[in-house]
Amino acid sequence: MTNDRSDVRRLFATRIVRLFAYGSISLILFIYLSRLGFSNPQIGLLLSMTLIGDTVISLWLTTSADRLGRKRVLIAGSALMVLGGLVFAWTGNFWLLLAAATVGVISPSGNEVGPFLAVEQAALAQTIPAETRTWVFAWYNLVGSLATAGGSLACGYLLNGLARGQAPTVKDYRIVLYGYAFFGIVLTLVFGGLSQASEAGPITQGFSRFLGLHRSRNVVFRLSALFALDAFAGGLIIQSLIAFWFHERFGADPGTLGAIFFGANLLAGFSALAAAAIARRIGLLNTMVFTHVPSNGLLILIPFMPTLASAVAVLFLRFSISQMDVPARQSYTAALVSPDERSAAAGITGVARTIGAAVSPAFAGLMLSTPGLEGGPFIAAGVLKLLYDGLLYLSFRRVTMQ
Repeated sequence: MTNDRSDVRRLFATRIVRLFAYGSISLILFIYLSRLGFSNPQIGLLLSMTLIGDTVISLWLTTSADRLGRKRVLIAGSALMVLGGLVFAWTGNFWLLLAAATVGVISPSGNEVGPFLAVEQAALAQTIPAETRTWVFAWYNLVGSLATAGGSLACGYLLNGLARGQAPTVKDYRIVLYGYAFFGIVLTLVFGGLSQASEAGPITQGFSRFLGLHRSRNVVFRLSALFALDAFAGGLIIQSLIAFWFHERFGADPGTLGAIFFGANLLAGFSALAAAAIARRIGLLNTMVFTHVPSNGLLILIPFMPTLASAVAVLFLRFSISQMDVPARQSYTAALVSPDERSAAAGITGVARTIGAAVSPAFAGLMLSTPGLEGGPFIAAGVLKLLYDGLLYLSFRRVTMQ
């Protein structure tokens, strides 16, 4: 293990650039596709395909990253991000968009997609001491949330400025998509400067490997199944869909939506930072579960709020505690596996989350189109996440970390 501060700074910088881009595009993606004339079920299918295609590509890239080279995999992911942004900006043809959604890297949720998170986590774990891992991951998530918040806010103000008091046009939304592709180019340049210290160490010999795993295989697969359930629930309430719901339910304009998600992601970032202190007191698993439960109860309440102000207040309260489990989860996964399994473990659990989230936007689109079920995505997501919390605690409360 080395402590290469240059690589750590670069990985934090790429996290900021990427999440800024994700925050901007997630604010407008559902609305943009609606303005192109697609129905809610069609949009749900497109958003699901962005995640399904990402699953296949990310699984191959992340489970091969320690062998192919982490830097190469990160640059490849950046190129796919550029591809996705350009095609979505260039065309309104459903089939071309479907192909780009499948192959490219597009984030409809404002959260991580592609191979980036898994490989960056493995590289960070490689370059920092074990005793500071949760703290570094907490800051890593904080800067990501702040970047997502900044991207949403900047996107909202940009669109309001372009529209000059009118409703933004398709052309205005496409400017955001071109910006997304530009950020992908920036990522390729920053990733290109990573040193050898960020790459995997010697590969353990004498073990039978499957998808880059050996002795931690069973633990990783159990985690993956549970993370998939949590992500399926999260896919019902991705940021693009919440923005669309606030727009349709309360008439919120892009500037208002940008401010809402700036505040929400700001709160989420600082909630992640609190995770390190909490984990030191009650442990990683307890932090993952006990901070997650109340946030899911608040999620269920959102569609019952009668006004924009009350709905935003509950949303903010939920985001103020919703991300405490994330750095704890990342650190917990890294602690359960061998160093030469970390890219694969983070990749497989990440892909499991992508698979779980891939199909749920289609269900959410159907619920939004069904009279009386417009608030269904929030309720279903909250209930399923509570189920995940209970199963996670029961399954791993007696598992010992390395």
